[in-house]
Amino acid sequence: MRRRPWSRKFADAFRGLRRSFRTQTSFAVHVAAAVTVVAVAAILRVSPVEWGLLLLAIGGVLAAEVFNTALESLARALDTGIHPRVRDALDMASAAVLVASLAAALVGLIVFIPHLFRAICSTWFPGAY
Repeated sequence: MRRRPWSRKFADAFRGLRRSFRTQTSFAVHVAAAVTVVAVAAILRVSPVEWGLLLLAIGGVLAAEVFNTALESLARALDTGIHPRVRDALDMASAAVLVASLAAALVGLIVFIPHLFRAICSTWFPGAY
């Protein structure tokens, strides 16, 4: 079997991202949330470690969403009917996205709350911070 060049591998991966974005509204929602988180992090000037945590959380959610999308696509290609085990697999993949999203939301709260608290306090009580 002939090996594919790296350029082809990357092209295929980007095609998968485009396909996920175009066909899955939930992926587009997660991308919009990620853009919002990045903008808020830039405004609040989070630390490099906090940037790392936020980007790992964002990457985890988007990766889980792409895996979920891939599994849905494969399941529909193999069986157009409703099979209980296929339904279970799809539900579990959706649960993985939910778990990743909840964990990312917690990371966001842990990172943003102290910054927001400081910003609010320095506005209301200028000499305090």
